Amino acid sequence: MPDAAHPAPMNERRKFRREGEERRRQDLIDATLDSVAEHGLEGASLRTIALRAGVTAGLIRHYFPGKEDLLQEAYAALMGRMTEQAKAALLMEDAAPRQRLAAFVAANLNAPIIDARVFSLWATFIGRAGADPSLARAHREGYLGFRNEVEAVVAEVLGAERRRPDANELRHHAIAINAIIDGLWIEGCLAAEMFSPGELAAIGVKAIEAELGLAPQKGENP
Repeated sequence: MPDAAHPAPMNERRKFRREGEERRRQDLIDATLDSVAEHGLEGASLRTIALRAGVTAGLIRHYFPGKEDLLQEAYAALMGRMTEQAKAALLMEDAAPRQRLAAFVAANLNAPIIDARVFSLWATFIGRAGADPSLARAHREGYLGFRNEVEAVVAEVLGAERRRPDANELRHHAIAINAIIDGLWIEGCLAAEMFSPGELAAIGVKAIEAELGLAPQKGENP
């Protein structure tokens, strides 16, 4: 363990500093999301965010030039986390492509992605995106990032079916699948009590398999 006589190598010091700064950025982003959830976009001032994060407003400006930059980063983080949570469901050993697709869809249509607070934050940001170019850019990047993940899964599934879709077909399927997931996600976030456990996921899988022209598997109703 390094001490005064044997200091840590310079690269270790820099790594520690980078990790510390990245942690502070994430803490500020989390504080921003909490503040927006509680006070809305206008009420989430730098002072409010700083108080929640336990720092000074001046320190926030060390990491983010202004409030709009912080809001953009927070919205991008919100969408990015949802995508990463869904992608985690793809890490299945020895699973067939259709199983991986079903797990991906189910992850998008269950907690923690289906969540009233997450939906409220998303709706707050998306309501401002039309008038805020930075939020519109964050939304576009998040949307395209998710769609790229969908295209990759679809290519794998159709490849297993001995179909070789071109880029336009993959794009078409990804747009449609994103719309199916989004619609069911909104319903689940707004009225989760109206659906039985797994119901939205089952509906989503069936609709997406129909979109891809997949024949029902053994034991499934056509």
